Amino acid sequence: MALSIFEKQEKQIGKKLYDYQHGAIDKIFEKISDHPNNYNLLYQLPTGGGKTVIFSEIARRYIETTGKKVLILTHRIELSKQTSHMLLEFGVKNKIIDSNVKEVSDDDNLPCYVAMVETLNNRIKDEKANIKNIGLVIVDEAHYNSFRKLFKYFEICFILGVTATPISSNISLPMYEIYNDLIVGENISSLIQKGFLAEATTIGFNVNLTSLKIGINGDYTVKSSEELYVKNEMQSKLLQAYEQEAKGTKTLIFNNGINTSRHVYETFLLAGYPVRYIDNTNTKEERKEILSWFKNTTDAVLTSVGILTTGFDEPSIETIIINRATRSLALYFQMIGRGSRVMGNKKTFKVLDLGNNVSRFGLWTDDINWHHIFKNPNLYLENLMSDAEIESRFTYEMPSAIREKFAKSKDITFDVKKEYELAKNSGVKTKIVLQKSIEQHARM
Repeated sequence: MALSIFEKQEKQIGKKLYDYQHGAIDKIFEKISDHPNNYNLLYQLPTGGGKTVIFSEIARRYIETTGKKVLILTHRIELSKQTSHMLLEFGVKNKIIDSNVKEVSDDDNLPCYVAMVETLNNRIKDEKANIKNIGLVIVDEAHYNSFRKLFKYFEICFILGVTATPISSNISLPMYEIYNDLIVGENISSLIQKGFLAEATTIGFNVNLTSLKIGINGDYTVKSSEELYVKNEMQSKLLQAYEQEAKGTKTLIFNNGINTSRHVYETFLLAGYPVRYIDNTNTKEERKEILSWFKNTTDAVLTSVGILTTGFDEPSIETIIINRATRSLALYFQMIGRGSRVMGNKKTFKVLDLGNNVSRFGLWTDDINWHHIFKNPNLYLENLMSDAEIESRFTYEMPSAIREKFAKSKDITFDVKKEYELAKNSGVKTKIVLQKSIEQHARM
Protein backbone atom coordinates (compact mmCIF):
# COMPACT_ATOMS: atom_id res chain seq x y z
CA MET A 1 0.00 0.00 0.00
CA ALA A 2 1.45 3.38 -1.01
CA LEU A 3 2.29 5.86 1.72
CA SER A 4 0.66 9.30 1.69
CA ILE A 5 2.87 12.41 1.41
CA PHE A 6 2.24 13.03 5.12
CA GLU A 7 3.28 9.49 6.10
CA LYS A 8 6.32 9.57 3.81
CA GLN A 9 7.44 12.80 5.43
CA GLU A 10 7.11 11.35 8.93
CA LYS A 11 9.00 8.22 7.91
CA GLN A 12 11.70 10.24 6.19
CA ILE A 13 12.41 12.56 9.11
CA GLY A 14 11.82 9.97 11.82
CA LYS A 15 9.32 12.19 13.62
CA LYS A 16 6.23 10.63 15.11
CA LEU A 17 3.24 12.93 15.30
CA TYR A 18 0.84 11.78 17.99
CA ASP A 19 -2.94 11.70 17.72
CA TYR A 20 -3.48 14.91 19.67
CA GLN A 21 -0.90 16.67 17.47
CA HIS A 22 -2.62 15.44 14.30
CA GLY A 23 -5.93 16.66 15.72
CA ALA A 24 -4.54 20.10 16.51
CA ILE A 25 -3.00 20.46 13.05
CA ASP A 26 -6.28 19.50 11.38
CA LYS A 27 -8.22 22.06 13.46
CA ILE A 28 -5.73 24.80 12.62
CA PHE A 29 -5.87 24.05 8.90
CA GLU A 30 -9.67 24.16 9.04
CA LYS A 31 -9.32 27.73 10.33
CA ILE A 32 -6.77 28.55 7.64
CA SER A 33 -9.13 27.17 5.01
CA ASP A 34 -12.06 29.22 6.36
CA HIS A 35 -10.02 32.41 6.92
CA PRO A 36 -6.95 32.35 4.64
CA ASN A 37 -6.25 36.07 5.02
CA ASN A 38 -6.41 38.72 7.73
CA TYR A 39 -7.16 36.31 10.59
CA ASN A 40 -5.31 35.80 13.88
CA LEU A 41 -5.64 32.44 15.65
CA LEU A 42 -4.18 31.46 19.02
CA TYR A 43 -3.26 27.85 19.85
CA GLN A 44 -2.62 26.71 23.43
CA LEU A 45 -0.59 23.63 24.38
CA PRO A 46 1.33 22.94 27.62
CA THR A 47 5.11 23.16 27.75
CA GLY A 48 6.47 19.79 26.63
CA GLY A 49 3.45 19.03 24.46
CA GLY A 50 5.39 19.59 21.24
CA LYS A 51 4.38 23.06 20.04
CA THR A 52 7.51 23.38 17.88
CA VAL A 53 6.88 20.00 16.27
CA ILE A 54 3.28 21.00 15.53
CA PHE A 55 4.00 24.36 13.95
CA SER A 56 6.96 22.93 12.01
CA GLU A 57 4.61 20.43 10.38
CA ILE A 58 2.09 23.23 9.82
CA ALA A 59 4.78 25.28 8.09
CA ARG A 60 5.79 22.32 5.91
CA ARG A 61 2.23 21.51 4.89
CA TYR A 62 1.28 25.16 4.35
CA ILE A 63 4.25 25.76 2.03
CA GLU A 64 3.52 22.54 0.15
CA THR A 65 -0.19 23.20 -0.34
CA THR A 66 -0.25 26.96 -0.96
CA GLY A 67 3.13 27.79 -2.49
CA LYS A 68 3.37 30.76 -0.13
CA LYS A 69 6.10 31.48 2.40
CA VAL A 70 6.07 31.18 6.18
CA LEU A 71 7.54 33.61 8.72
CA ILE A 72 8.15 32.40 12.28
CA LEU A 73 8.72 35.00 15.01
CA THR A 74 10.63 34.34 18.24
CA HIS A 75 11.90 36.56 21.05
CA ARG A 76 15.10 34.69 21.96
CA ILE A 77 18.00 33.48 19.85
CA GLU A 78 17.91 30.07 21.56
CA LEU A 79 14.31 29.62 20.40
CA SER A 80 15.24 30.73 16.88
CA LYS A 81 17.98 28.12 16.66
CA GLN A 82 15.77 25.36 18.06
CA THR A 83 12.98 26.26 15.66
CA SER A 84 15.33 26.40 12.67
CA HIS A 85 16.73 22.98 13.54
CA MET A 86 13.26 21.46 13.91
CA LEU A 87 12.14 22.92 10.58
CA LEU A 88 15.15 21.33 8.89
CA GLU A 89 14.17 17.99 10.42
CA PHE A 90 10.81 18.44 8.73
CA GLY A 91 12.52 19.19 5.44
CA VAL A 92 11.77 22.93 5.53
CA LYS A 93 14.67 25.05 4.31
CA ASN A 94 14.86 28.25 6.35
CA LYS A 95 16.98 31.22 7.34
CA ILE A 96 17.42 32.81 10.77
CA ILE A 97 17.09 36.60 10.87
CA ASP A 98 19.06 37.80 13.89
CA SER A 99 21.24 40.82 14.66
CA ASN A 100 23.95 39.51 12.33
CA VAL A 101 21.61 39.87 9.34
CA LYS A 102 21.83 43.52 8.31
CA GLU A 103 19.55 43.27 5.28
CA VAL A 104 16.75 40.81 4.55
CA SER A 105 16.36 40.19 0.84
CA ASP A 106 13.75 38.04 -0.87
CA ASP A 107 14.92 34.60 -2.02
CA ASP A 108 12.70 32.33 -4.10
CA ASN A 109 14.66 29.33 -2.81
CA LEU A 110 13.83 30.14 0.82
CA PRO A 111 10.26 29.20 1.74
CA CYS A 112 10.62 29.99 5.45
CA TYR A 113 12.24 32.59 7.71
CA VAL A 114 12.80 32.41 11.48
CA ALA A 115 13.11 35.97 12.76
CA MET A 116 13.99 37.60 16.05
CA VAL A 117 11.16 40.05 16.69
CA GLU A 118 13.32 43.10 17.47
CA THR A 119 15.70 42.49 14.58
CA LEU A 120 12.93 42.14 12.01
CA ASN A 121 11.13 45.19 13.37
CA ASN A 122 14.31 47.26 13.06
CA ARG A 123 15.04 46.03 9.54
CA ILE A 124 11.49 46.84 8.41
CA LYS A 125 11.64 50.34 9.93
CA ASP A 126 15.02 50.93 8.26
CA GLU A 127 13.62 49.63 4.95
CA LYS A 128 16.18 46.84 4.98
CA ALA A 129 13.67 43.98 4.73
CA ASN A 130 12.09 42.75 1.53
CA ILE A 131 10.31 39.42 1.89
CA LYS A 132 7.53 38.73 -0.58
CA ASN A 133 4.69 36.22 -0.68
CA ILE A 134 4.38 35.64 3.09
CA GLY A 135 1.06 33.91 3.69
CA LEU A 136 1.46 32.50 7.21
CA VAL A 137 3.07 34.13 10.25
CA ILE A 138 3.68 31.90 13.29
CA VAL A 139 4.36 33.58 16.64
CA ASP A 140 6.17 31.42 19.21
CA GLU A 141 5.56 32.23 22.91
CA ALA A 142 2.74 34.46 21.72
CA HIS A 143 1.81 35.67 25.22
CA TYR A 144 4.74 38.10 25.09
CA ASN A 145 3.31 41.43 23.93
CA SER A 146 6.51 42.47 22.11
CA PHE A 147 5.26 40.70 18.97
CA ARG A 148 2.18 42.83 18.40
CA LYS A 149 4.16 45.74 16.94
CA LEU A 150 4.85 43.58 13.87
CA PHE A 151 1.23 42.61 13.22
CA LYS A 152 0.54 45.79 11.24
CA TYR A 153 3.04 44.69 8.59
CA PHE A 154 1.28 41.35 8.03
CA GLU A 155 -2.40 42.27 8.16
CA ILE A 156 -3.25 40.34 4.99
CA CYS A 157 -1.67 37.13 6.35
CA PHE A 158 -2.98 34.35 8.55
CA ILE A 159 -1.27 34.77 11.93
CA LEU A 160 -0.95 31.76 14.24
CA GLY A 161 0.16 32.44 17.81
CA VAL A 162 1.28 29.47 19.92
CA THR A 163 1.64 29.51 23.70
CA ALA A 164 1.25 27.38 26.79
CA THR A 165 -0.62 30.18 28.53
CA PRO A 166 -2.99 32.41 26.50
CA ILE A 167 -2.78 35.39 28.84
CA SER A 168 -0.67 38.43 27.98
CA SER A 169 2.58 39.22 29.77
CA ASN A 170 1.21 42.77 30.10
CA ILE A 171 -2.17 43.10 31.84
CA SER A 172 -2.98 46.28 29.90
CA LEU A 173 -2.59 44.51 26.53
CA PRO A 174 -5.01 41.54 26.56
CA MET A 175 -4.62 38.90 23.86
CA TYR A 176 -8.26 38.99 22.78
CA GLU A 177 -7.53 42.43 21.28
CA ILE A 178 -5.29 40.95 18.58
CA TYR A 179 -6.43 37.31 18.26
CA ASN A 180 -9.82 36.37 16.81
CA ASP A 181 -10.12 32.92 18.36
CA LEU A 182 -8.43 30.35 20.59
CA ILE A 183 -7.94 26.61 20.08
CA VAL A 184 -7.13 24.75 23.32
CA GLY A 185 -4.92 21.69 23.00
CA GLU A 186 -4.38 18.60 25.16
CA ASN A 187 -4.27 19.37 28.89
CA ILE A 188 -1.44 18.59 31.29
CA SER A 189 -3.17 15.71 33.10
CA SER A 190 -3.86 13.97 29.79
CA LEU A 191 -0.26 14.41 28.62
CA ILE A 192 0.95 12.91 31.92
CA GLN A 193 -1.42 9.94 31.62
CA LYS A 194 -0.21 9.29 28.07
CA GLY A 195 3.42 9.40 29.17
CA PHE A 196 4.40 12.60 27.39
CA LEU A 197 5.02 14.64 30.57
CA ALA A 198 6.41 13.73 33.98
CA GLU A 199 4.13 13.89 37.02
CA ALA A 200 4.81 16.63 39.56
CA THR A 201 4.84 16.24 43.32
CA THR A 202 4.30 19.73 44.71
CA ILE A 203 5.36 20.80 48.20
CA GLY A 204 4.53 24.30 49.42
CA PHE A 205 6.32 26.24 52.14
CA ASN A 206 4.38 29.11 53.68
CA VAL A 207 5.98 32.53 53.19
CA ASN A 208 4.89 35.92 54.51
CA LEU A 209 4.69 38.13 51.42
CA THR A 210 3.04 41.23 52.87
CA SER A 211 6.18 43.30 52.20
CA LEU A 212 6.02 42.69 48.43
CA LYS A 213 4.92 45.49 46.10
CA ILE A 214 3.07 45.05 42.79
CA GLY A 215 4.50 46.89 39.78
CA ILE A 216 2.78 48.41 36.74
CA ASN A 217 3.04 45.10 34.86
CA GLY A 218 0.88 43.43 37.51
CA ASP A 219 3.64 41.31 39.04
CA TYR A 220 5.74 41.73 42.17
CA THR A 221 8.61 44.18 41.78
CA VAL A 222 12.17 42.90 41.69
CA LYS A 223 13.20 45.42 44.37
CA SER A 224 10.64 44.31 46.96
CA SER A 225 11.27 40.64 46.15
CA GLU A 226 15.01 41.04 46.56
CA GLU A 227 14.57 42.76 49.92
CA LEU A 228 12.59 39.77 51.20
CA TYR A 229 14.38 36.81 49.64
CA VAL A 230 17.97 37.85 50.44
CA LYS A 231 17.19 37.80 54.16
CA ASN A 232 18.95 35.10 56.18
CA GLU A 233 15.57 33.76 57.27
CA MET A 234 14.50 33.12 53.66
CA GLN A 235 17.90 31.72 52.65
CA SER A 236 17.73 29.29 55.57
CA LYS A 237 14.16 28.35 54.65
CA LEU A 238 15.26 27.60 51.08
CA LEU A 239 18.24 25.50 52.14
CA GLN A 240 16.13 23.57 54.64
CA ALA A 241 13.47 22.89 51.99
CA TYR A 242 16.15 21.57 49.62
CA GLU A 243 17.75 19.37 52.28
CA GLN A 244 14.40 17.95 53.39
CA GLU A 245 12.88 17.29 49.98
CA ALA A 246 15.46 17.43 47.19
CA LYS A 247 18.95 16.76 48.50
CA GLY A 248 21.09 15.00 45.90
CA THR A 249 18.70 15.66 42.99
CA LYS A 250 19.42 17.76 39.92
CA THR A 251 17.79 21.04 40.93
CA LEU A 252 16.90 24.25 39.10
CA ILE A 253 16.08 27.28 41.26
CA PHE A 254 14.16 30.32 39.98
CA ASN A 255 14.55 33.70 41.72
CA ASN A 256 13.20 37.21 41.12
CA GLY A 257 16.48 39.09 40.89
CA ILE A 258 20.19 38.61 40.29
CA ASN A 259 21.10 39.63 43.83
CA THR A 260 18.85 36.93 45.29
CA SER A 261 20.30 34.33 42.94
CA ARG A 262 23.85 35.23 43.97
CA HIS A 263 22.85 34.94 47.65
CA VAL A 264 21.39 31.50 46.92
CA TYR A 265 24.65 30.51 45.24
CA GLU A 266 26.67 31.59 48.30
CA THR A 267 24.27 29.81 50.67
CA PHE A 268 24.49 26.48 48.84
CA LEU A 269 28.23 26.81 48.27
CA LEU A 270 28.81 27.39 51.99
CA ALA A 271 26.67 24.32 52.74
CA GLY A 272 28.93 22.22 50.52
CA TYR A 273 26.64 21.54 47.55
CA PRO A 274 27.67 21.60 43.86
CA VAL A 275 26.09 24.87 42.74
CA ARG A 276 26.44 27.42 39.93
CA TYR A 277 24.49 30.55 39.01
CA ILE A 278 23.39 31.77 35.58
CA ASP A 279 21.90 35.11 34.56
CA ASN A 280 22.11 37.73 31.83
CA THR A 281 25.50 38.95 33.04
CA ASN A 282 27.17 35.73 31.87
CA THR A 283 28.87 35.70 28.49
CA LYS A 284 27.70 33.32 25.76
CA GLU A 285 30.71 31.07 26.43
CA GLU A 286 30.07 31.08 30.18
CA ARG A 287 26.42 30.12 29.69
CA LYS A 288 27.40 27.24 27.44
CA GLU A 289 29.93 25.95 29.97
CA ILE A 290 27.52 26.31 32.91
CA LEU A 291 24.70 24.50 31.12
CA SER A 292 27.10 21.73 30.09
CA TRP A 293 28.17 21.36 33.73
CA PHE A 294 24.53 21.26 34.82
CA LYS A 295 23.69 18.61 32.24
CA ASN A 296 26.59 16.35 33.19
CA THR A 297 26.54 16.74 36.99
CA THR A 298 24.10 14.34 38.63
CA ASP A 299 23.40 16.34 41.81
CA ALA A 300 23.91 19.81 40.32
CA VAL A 301 22.10 22.85 41.73
CA LEU A 302 21.65 25.73 39.28
CA THR A 303 20.26 29.04 40.54
CA SER A 304 18.83 31.43 37.95
CA VAL A 305 16.54 34.40 37.37
CA GLY A 306 14.43 34.43 34.19
CA ILE A 307 16.87 33.40 31.51
CA LEU A 308 15.88 29.71 31.59
CA THR A 309 12.10 30.08 31.63
CA THR A 310 11.95 29.65 27.83
CA GLY A 311 14.26 28.16 25.21
CA PHE A 312 15.86 25.77 27.72
CA ASP A 313 15.35 22.03 27.71
CA GLU A 314 17.13 19.73 30.17
CA PRO A 315 15.07 16.54 30.71
CA SER A 316 17.31 15.29 33.55
CA ILE A 317 16.02 17.97 35.97
CA GLU A 318 14.48 16.27 39.01
CA THR A 319 13.50 19.26 41.15
CA ILE A 320 12.21 22.75 40.43
CA ILE A 321 12.43 25.25 43.29
CA ILE A 322 10.34 28.40 42.85
CA ASN A 323 12.20 30.72 45.21
CA ARG A 324 10.00 33.68 44.41
CA ALA A 325 6.40 34.80 44.27
CA THR A 326 4.69 35.71 41.01
CA ARG A 327 1.26 36.86 39.89
CA SER A 328 2.01 35.76 36.32
CA LEU A 329 0.22 32.52 35.44
CA ALA A 330 2.40 32.23 32.33
CA LEU A 331 5.62 32.43 34.34
CA TYR A 332 4.28 29.94 36.91
CA PHE A 333 3.65 27.36 34.19
CA GLN A 334 6.93 28.09 32.42
CA MET A 335 9.00 27.52 35.56
CA ILE A 336 7.33 24.23 36.45
CA GLY A 337 7.42 23.13 32.82
CA ARG A 338 11.22 23.10 32.89
CA GLY A 339 11.07 19.96 35.02
CA SER A 340 8.25 18.19 33.19
CA ARG A 341 10.23 16.48 30.43
CA VAL A 342 10.28 12.68 30.58
CA MET A 343 13.60 10.91 30.19
CA GLY A 344 14.43 7.22 30.51
CA ASN A 345 13.24 6.13 33.94
CA LYS A 346 12.34 9.68 34.97
CA LYS A 347 8.55 9.81 35.17
CA THR A 348 8.17 12.21 38.11
CA PHE A 349 9.73 15.40 39.44
CA LYS A 350 9.33 17.66 42.47
CA VAL A 351 8.21 21.26 42.72
CA LEU A 352 9.16 23.15 45.89
CA ASP A 353 7.18 26.38 46.16
CA LEU A 354 8.54 29.17 48.37
CA GLY A 355 6.25 31.91 47.09
CA ASN A 356 2.69 30.75 47.92
CA ASN A 357 2.23 30.28 44.16
CA VAL A 358 0.31 27.02 44.47
CA SER A 359 -2.18 28.71 46.79
CA ARG A 360 -2.51 31.55 44.28
CA PHE A 361 -2.87 29.54 41.05
CA GLY A 362 -3.62 25.96 42.07
CA LEU A 363 -1.66 22.88 41.13
CA TRP A 364 0.12 22.66 37.78
CA THR A 365 -2.18 19.79 36.80
CA ASP A 366 -5.47 21.49 37.72
CA ASP A 367 -8.02 21.96 34.95
CA ILE A 368 -8.04 25.52 33.63
CA ASN A 369 -10.71 27.22 31.55
CA TRP A 370 -8.37 28.84 29.04
CA HIS A 371 -11.23 30.21 26.97
CA HIS A 372 -12.49 32.13 30.01
CA ILE A 373 -9.02 33.47 30.80
CA PHE A 374 -8.44 34.45 27.16
CA LYS A 375 -11.71 36.39 27.00
CA ASN A 376 -11.69 37.76 30.58
CA PRO A 377 -8.07 38.12 31.74
CA ASN A 378 -8.75 41.03 34.09
CA LEU A 379 -11.60 39.19 35.78
CA TYR A 380 -9.34 36.18 36.28
CA LEU A 381 -6.57 38.31 37.81
CA GLU A 382 -9.02 40.17 40.05
CA ASN A 383 -10.25 36.86 41.46
CA LEU A 384 -6.80 35.62 42.46
CA MET A 385 -6.48 35.25 46.21
CA SER A 386 -4.69 38.15 47.85
CA ASP A 387 -1.55 37.51 49.86
CA ALA A 388 -3.38 38.45 53.05
CA GLU A 389 -6.12 35.90 52.32
CA ILE A 390 -3.57 33.20 51.50
CA GLU A 391 -1.65 33.87 54.69
CA SER A 392 -4.82 33.83 56.80
CA ARG A 393 -5.14 30.15 55.88
CA PHE A 394 -1.63 29.19 56.95
CA THR A 395 -1.34 26.39 59.47
CA TYR A 396 1.74 26.56 61.65
CA GLU A 397 4.04 23.56 61.33
CA MET A 398 6.54 23.09 64.11
CA PRO A 399 10.10 22.64 62.80
CA SER A 400 11.43 19.12 63.39
CA ALA A 401 14.30 20.41 65.57
CA ILE A 402 11.81 22.04 67.96
CA ARG A 403 9.41 19.07 67.83
CA GLU A 404 12.19 16.81 69.06
CA LYS A 405 12.34 18.85 72.27
CA PHE A 406 8.73 17.83 72.95
CA ALA A 407 9.10 14.20 71.86
CA LYS A 408 6.86 12.88 74.66
CA SER A 409 4.07 15.39 74.01
CA LYS A 410 1.15 14.08 71.97
CA ASP A 411 -0.93 17.26 71.90
CA ILE A 412 1.16 20.06 70.39
CA THR A 413 -1.48 22.05 68.51
CA PHE A 414 -4.01 24.62 69.65
CA ASP A 415 -6.60 26.10 67.28
CA VAL A 416 -7.19 29.62 68.63
CA LYS A 417 -9.83 30.50 66.04
CA LYS A 418 -11.82 27.34 66.68
CA GLU A 419 -11.71 27.80 70.46
CA TYR A 420 -12.69 31.48 70.11
CA GLU A 421 -15.76 30.60 68.02
CA LEU A 422 -16.68 27.84 70.48
CA ALA A 423 -16.47 30.23 73.44
CA LYS A 424 -18.48 32.92 71.66
CA ASN A 425 -21.21 30.49 70.61
CA SER A 426 -21.37 29.02 74.11
CA GLY A 427 -21.91 32.43 75.70
CA VAL A 428 -18.79 32.32 77.87
CA LYS A 429 -16.15 35.01 78.15
CA THR A 430 -13.59 34.72 75.38
CA LYS A 431 -10.69 35.12 77.80
CA ILE A 432 -11.14 31.39 78.43
CA VAL A 433 -9.32 30.89 75.12
CA LEU A 434 -6.19 32.43 76.63
CA GLN A 435 -6.52 30.23 79.72
CA LYS A 436 -6.87 27.08 77.58
CA SER A 437 -3.87 28.12 75.51
CA ILE A 438 -1.71 28.54 78.63
CA GLU A 439 -2.86 25.15 79.93
CA GLN A 440 -2.05 23.50 76.62
CA HIS A 441 1.45 25.02 76.61
CA ALA A 442 1.98 23.82 80.17
CA ARG A 443 1.03 20.25 79.17
CA MET A 444 3.64 20.31 76.41
